[in-house]
Amino acid sequence: MDKKTVFSHIDHTILKPEATWKDVDRVCQEAVDHGMASACIPPRFVRLAKEKYGNRLTVCTVIGFPMGYSTTRVKVFETQEAVREGADEIDMVIHIGDAKAGNFDRVTEEIRAVKAACDGKVLKVIVETCLLTDEEKAALCACVTEAGADFIKTSTGMSAAGATPQDVELFRQHIGPEVKIKAAGGIRTREAIEGYLRQGCARIGASSALKAYENE
Repeated sequence: MDKKTVFSHIDHTILKPEATWKDVDRVCQEAVDHGMASACIPPRFVRLAKEKYGNRLTVCTVIGFPMGYSTTRVKVFETQEAVREGADEIDMVIHIGDAKAGNFDRVTEEIRAVKAACDGKVLKVIVETCLLTDEEKAALCACVTEAGADFIKTSTGMSAAGATPQDVELFRQHIGPEVKIKAAGGIRTREAIEGYLRQGCARIGASSALKAYENE
């Protein structure tokens, strides 16, 4: 795959807790310079990024990150605030405890509430696959589909493990036709990035894409 095509699917990511505006600004500039799908940044920096880069940059931010166990009302408020600040895309973490308890109706309703708060912006739903059984992952595909989210996303990158080809294949078998897949977590090499794209992922969340292609 040519680098330009690959980068058009990358959510260039900086979500480490110690990130400063200088760090985030660098990632945003790299995303613009390399034609990346978005810069995925902490909510604190959304307004600054949008004020500086405007429509040159798609700004993505995270909600309920990384644990997912804040209340639905809090996630809705976070989402509304992020949209007001200028976020173009929202990556939310589900309440994983609800999924483990089999409370899939509650998961669906939470996703639906956050989607409404997105006010037409793209919503990606992080399910943290490394903490789930295959049966739970399949059930969450139904939740994401029913709630009208745009993407299902494998991982926060902050838990025990990240994306796997097996989980992406499971998603492909169980999501609805309108739902896209974002692979994220531990994706650091060109081979991994292109492998997930060939599997059908529409987005890749990665902080190391430039390094993976630095000799191109």
